Amino acid sequence: MHFLFAMMKHETNTFSPVPTPLERFARGRGVPPEGQEAVAAYRGTQSALAAFIDIAEKEGASFDVAIAGAAWPSGPVEDKAYDYMVGKILDAAKSRKYDAIFLDLHGAMVTESHEDGEGQLLVKLRQIAPETPIAVALDMHTNLYSEIVDNATVVAGYQTYPHIDVYETGMRAGLPLMQALKGAAKPTMSWGNRPMLPHVMRQGTDDFPNKQIQQRAREMEQEGALVATLFTGFPHADIYNAGLSVVVVTDNDPALAQKYRDELLDFAWKEREAFVYKLEPLAESVSRAKGMKDGPVVLLDHFDNAASGGTMDTTAVLGEIIRQGLDNVAFFAIHDPEAVQQMIKAGIGAQMTIKLGGKIPMPLLSADAVSEPLEVTGKVRVITNGEFRNRGPMSTGILNDMGPTAVFDTGKVEIVVISRHQEPNDLNCFYSLGIDPLAKNYLCLKSRVHWGAGFKPVMTGVVECAGVGVCTSDYNQLDFKHVRRPVYPLNLINDPSAGA
Repeated sequence: MHFLFAMMKHETNTFSPVPTPLERFARGRGVPPEGQEAVAAYRGTQSALAAFIDIAEKEGASFDVAIAGAAWPSGPVEDKAYDYMVGKILDAAKSRKYDAIFLDLHGAMVTESHEDGEGQLLVKLRQIAPETPIAVALDMHTNLYSEIVDNATVVAGYQTYPHIDVYETGMRAGLPLMQALKGAAKPTMSWGNRPMLPHVMRQGTDDFPNKQIQQRAREMEQEGALVATLFTGFPHADIYNAGLSVVVVTDNDPALAQKYRDELLDFAWKEREAFVYKLEPLAESVSRAKGMKDGPVVLLDHFDNAASGGTMDTTAVLGEIIRQGLDNVAFFAIHDPEAVQQMIKAGIGAQMTIKLGGKIPMPLLSADAVSEPLEVTGKVRVITNGEFRNRGPMSTGILNDMGPTAVFDTGKVEIVVISRHQEPNDLNCFYSLGIDPLAKNYLCLKSRVHWGAGFKPVMTGVVECAGVGVCTSDYNQLDFKHVRRPVYPLNLINDPSAGA
């Protein structure tokens, strides 16, 4: 047997001003890897592509990797970048007849020309390989369109958030496909959605209701379903089908697939109010954190999360931390390549006053959501190339590249300043810079939920801070124009068929 693998992953925040060219998918290395370079980069990691590789090698099958592109979330993907990656995949599919195709995708990619980047890829693949079985592994934040389901053989999505089951999802997509190849199963899929936009801050699988919903999906996989996935969706993509959806795969049992689909959808709709996030004023949040004496206490600057398309250069939360005098703080991170270069020029140990962040306009936010540069005085303590590998449990073994990176010490706050976006979901984001996070009173992280993978086991408490940014949890700051209406909670509806 001979298989084709490909990775093309991007979660698009249509409100984000951060551009998404091809080099963003290459993490600073020119173009995304392919072939053996991609195998070397992802073999043995916590990725769906690694699962595909393991499946092939266990089966004694050969395989080709057309491309392995993965970018931090940002604004719509440039058509030039999308066409390059899709072109690589389609050219490979045309080059020979494959026994199966395995795709490691995201599910919430929006391009300059397409609302559903993944669906359009699958449509084109089907035109080339109309009979070839296709397995698709997707992120929990998928905004599902029919083009994905209609043109795939098996679809599986993450069941954890933080996403610590990415490899397992690759297996959940790939193993049923192998059963189909061997004639041991006939995958049958049913999918549907509900008109609801769950707040990302309420999607974590450590908490109600998503914890219980995902547990039920796992039970279904022990009770007759090959795969059961509830996608919470990505609400910051202003596209028609943004929101919650379900896909269930059975072995030639469409009635069971529909039954389980409806059960999960009804469960989520019934608990829709629990998916709505409640805000607290920033000053109150920081003051509450200040009263928590045993560290490390985690403060979440969750309006400006790189893993949801944030600029990472807003300064509201950092400024409030400094204003209220919190001490022994490590802050990750401000994205400001210009400031990093100033610190590199000054050198380690240099005392200086510098303006951090506040440099990127956010025109698609409401007028009150602004962030100014923050002037701070202190010492350049560390300068590095910004590379580190995740220790896990999320993205274990994956190489991260923050670009030239510096640590600026104000005396009370050590501020990490980076040149490429990076969400803090792993302790090594600090350890790689000579900062011991366990010795800090406070860790301020520009993150929403993924921080918990690395930091929840060592924290003593968490405070969510409503700052400024395009990942805002205040839907009133976003001008939705394209999402289907009515949709909850933008519209307070009680009929789940209203947004059909």
